[in-house]
Formats: sequence, structure tokens, C-alpha cells
Amino acid sequence: MADRPTLTTAEGCPIFDQENSLTAGPRGPLLMQDVQLLEQMQHFNRERIPERVVHAKGSGAFGTFTVTGDITKYCKAKIFEKVGKKTDMLARFSTVAGERGAADAERDVRGFALKFYTEEGNWDMVGNNTPVFFVRDPLKFAQFIHTQKRDPKTNLRDNDMQWDFWSLCPESLHQVTILFSDRGRPATYRNMNGYGSHTYSMINAAGERFWVKFHFKTKQGIKTMTDEEAAAAIGVDRETHQRDLYESIERGDYPAWTLKIQVMTPEQADAFERETGWNPFDLTKVWPHADFPLIEVGEFELNRNPENYHAEIEQASFSPSSFVPGIGPSPDKMLQARLMSYADAHRYRVGTNYQQLPVNKPRCPVMHYQRDGQMATAEDYKHMTANYWPNSRDGNPAPKPEYRDPAWDLGQVIVDRHDSKANHDDFTQAGNLWRLFDDGQKQRTAAAIAGALGDARKEVQLRQLCHFFRADEEYGKMVAEKLGINVEEALADLNVAGHA
Repeated sequence: MADRPTLTTAEGCPIFDQENSLTAGPRGPLLMQDVQLLEQMQHFNRERIPERVVHAKGSGAFGTFTVTGDITKYCKAKIFEKVGKKTDMLARFSTVAGERGAADAERDVRGFALKFYTEEGNWDMVGNNTPVFFVRDPLKFAQFIHTQKRDPKTNLRDNDMQWDFWSLCPESLHQVTILFSDRGRPATYRNMNGYGSHTYSMINAAGERFWVKFHFKTKQGIKTMTDEEAAAAIGVDRETHQRDLYESIERGDYPAWTLKIQVMTPEQADAFERETGWNPFDLTKVWPHADFPLIEVGEFELNRNPENYHAEIEQASFSPSSFVPGIGPSPDKMLQARLMSYADAHRYRVGTNYQQLPVNKPRCPVMHYQRDGQMATAEDYKHMTANYWPNSRDGNPAPKPEYRDPAWDLGQVIVDRHDSKANHDDFTQAGNLWRLFDDGQKQRTAAAIAGALGDARKEVQLRQLCHFFRADEEYGKMVAEKLGINVEEALADLNVAGHA
């Protein structure tokens, strides 16, 4: 035992005894001078930080991104500057709705968050395992998440809440169809795709802008769970996905994904909207692959588990606002709101200077005039003699005009509270997806929907059924059959009751 390192306090003072408190005699009271005891008790009271409001339950690992395709004609970001270039990265996968103690195998959208430690700063890609989302206007986001949490009166999860919301928001139908299809229950984090979901922009060295969507295709293949398989798994182990990810990396079976992008020029975006009626920046829509094919960019491999989950995964903070030169936002309303809300959530949950934690800290020099607050260190302030801008003191950082992005040319821009449902087709793409399913997947999807929708009120069921019918008549009939609903009789009853 002599070769073991010495136990110390947080201040580094060596500790003699870790089992017996200081007391006034064998049976006497504790003494305030036992600072070792006080330090441990005080720290223990503060060990937990608030869990994420969304994506609370998650797992993560470190890895390497490697460029395999040349996209320099679209993007000037140094991470993509040459084929073969490697960049360190971190990935965190999660469920969306559940608390930290939720089961991994629940039917839920999965988070797919990536942090690339580039020489130009951290680039975060904060997406999901689905290419679309439930809403397109950020005013609905918090309201939607409330429906996925607990009823304020019963404190129970409530299917009526979520179906009530979805049935009143037809733009959710595309995502609902994915959620209740086979892909709504990935068998593992390794066996699912990831998507940036939003439209982003890329800028090349010539200052030309392109609209892009990011796709991360699993190299392990898609694998899903049935409701019965998930129920059996949860009964044995609530940490199935975390255990699978951790153990696969420990045994050297490193999971990998291929990064591909879709590219749309500004001119194509205008034509796309004219021809389809779909806003290319609408988070509830995909870009057809036939019109905008996937272009391979690179691949990433996860090959190292965290040494300490809390320090490296629970405190890992991802934000869509973490851009690097050559990659930026788009007019997507949901993305615009996330640019603020994610970083704000981290400052509340982890601390004002969360970027200074090792897991979040960029691997390049950081020079700014932000100061003080919790967890501030002097590391970012070395050799700086000013804490404000503009200043004329030598050695202090200054903006550089060469990093200016080109202006957005979106035609006539009207700033208003526009109706997010007007002039939108919310049914064609959901119906197209349904018609791609084979008979078995249609039956399973309809059964999964009916299993959850059956808990909702009849009027909510009928309202949602109308959306299914508008997407595809077979879709609506099959769900109605699984619910045991005669649609014509039910609608007649509602008409009589004055609910039409």
C-alpha cells in the first residue's frame, strides 16, 4: 500500500484519517475545526447540477473525424481543407423527453450532438436522429416539450397532452410518422443515423454562400426494436444504450458514421419554393435526395470513453451557435431561436464560463473581453492589458475584416409575426414516407400510434386521424382500425354533440 498516492483535501493538504471525525472525547460532539469533514459535507450538498430540460438522459464518447471528400468549393472551414485531415471530436447521444433516470429504450427522438475541436474554434452540430422536427416556429417549442413531460396535476406522463398538441399542429405529422415507425426505437445509439435537421450555410473562399443539410449515416447499419423487445429490455436494464456504447468502445469495436451533405444554391432555394410550395428553411421538411443528392464529406469514429462521466459528458455543452468560419446559420426560425437558447441554458445549468471547462474548451487560442463570473480562470486572459473594446493597447485582440461573412440576399424581407401554418403543405411528405413502408412496417407503425393515441380523448383521436387521412387514406384507415374507430359514426356523433 506504500506506493499509493496520498489522499488530500481539495486544497491539497494531506489527509491522515478518512474514517473518523474530530470530536471532543470518544463520546463528545463534533468540532467545527474539522475542516476536512466540513469540506466534504459542503461539497456533497452541491454535487448535482440541474439536469438538462431536454435531452437529460445521454451517453457520450470521444473520437476522430477524418475528411474523405473534397468540399472546398462549398466551404472554406479549415476542418474540411484537405482529404485525410483529422480533427478531435466528442459525441453525445440522448433521449429527448425523459429525465436522467429514464430508460434508454423508450420510443423517443434521439439527440445526436457533436463537438469538433478545430483550429478555428469549436464547431458544434446539435441534431437528432431524425431529419425533421415537430414544429417550425420557436414559439411552439417550449409548449411542445411541456407535452412530453409530466401533467402538472397528476405528475404523470400523459398521452392525451401530446396528441392534443400534435392534433392541433399538423406540421408535426412528418415527425410523428417517423417517431411511431420502426425508427422510433433505435436498438442502440450505434445503429442510428444523425441529422443536422436544420438548413445551415456554407461559405467558400470566394465568399459564395450555399445552403446545406448535414447527414451522419451509421456504418453499423440501422437496427431497431419492436415495442415488445423494448419492454423486455427495459425490464432487465434501463441503461441498454449507454452500456452498449461504452462496452463496444472498451472492446475496440469502434462505432463510426459517414458525414454527407446536401447542397442548395440560393437560386435553387428560390426555385424550390416556387415549384414545391415548401420553404427550404422549414424544419418540418426534407430536401428530396433525387433533387439534392448526398455528397460525402468524411467520417468519424468514436474510440475513447470518458474518464469521468460528470466532468466530460454531463458538463459537455453543445450549442448550434458554435460556428467556425465557413459554416453559419440560415433563416430557419427554429435554428435562429436555438442560437440563443442553448448557450443560455448552459450558462444557467453549468455556469457562466462553461466554455472554460476542459471538455468544452477550444483547442485553439481564445481571446475575448468577457470577464469574471463563476468558474473564471486567468488562462484566457494571459498577456492582455485591457478588458474592453475598442482599445489601443498593444497586444490585445482585435477584430479582423477578413472574417466578414457575405450578406444574406433573401429578396424583400418582411419582419412580422407571420402565420406559420399558412400556405404550407404538411401532408405530402408524411404520406410519401408512409407509402415507402412495407406492409409489416405499416402495421407496426399503425399499432404503435394506436397504442399511444388510444389514451387520448376521442375528439383528439379523430382530429389526429384527419391528418393521417390527408397524408394517405390507407394510413388513416389502418390507424382507425387499430383504434377500433368507425370514422363515419364517430364524426356523426361529434356533429350531433356540436364538436364538428
